[in-house]
Amino acid sequence: MVLDELRDALERTPRLLRALLDGVDERLTRAGYGPGTWSPHEVVAHLIFGERTDWIPRARLVRSGEGARRAFEPFDRAGHADLARDHTTAELLALFETERAKSLAELAAMRIGEGDLKREGLHPALGRVTLENLLQTWAVHDLNHVAQICKGLAYQRRVKVGPWEAYLSVLAAPNPR
Repeated sequence: MVLDELRDALERTPRLLRALLDGVDERLTRAGYGPGTWSPHEVVAHLIFGERTDWIPRARLVRSGEGARRAFEPFDRAGHADLARDHTTAELLALFETERAKSLAELAAMRIGEGDLKREGLHPALGRVTLENLLQTWAVHDLNHVAQICKGLAYQRRVKVGPWEAYLSVLAAPNPR
């Protein structure tokens, strides 16, 4: 079932981030991998901000039937700045675990059925989307940021790998998106 697979994927992210970042020196977690990039620390803050303001509020709107008539609130891509400034990476990891658990509990309480996945919402930039599009994007968004965290951590060792850099795609120049 689609929803079971999605919940499973979404449940894994906090554990994966803890495995990647718990105990890592703050110098490494707070370093980006080029101009305009986010550090692993900032990525975790961004994920928390998304838990609070994006995924569940949008799913709630679509599930209510209002989503096709009222556009989602635009997402503030810089909305995580206060979280990043005010917390250590360890604190952010704990906060993310708490926020994700709340989100998954609310998602379960919505009792979304397979038929609900076709319900529509209105994205402010992309237009009509389905609830399934939203939920699948949530899971892929996590994976996108896991890759970004890995890139941030790897980049701090870029100079030390010497000529092997040519074989390590994680060290390629930042993607402009």
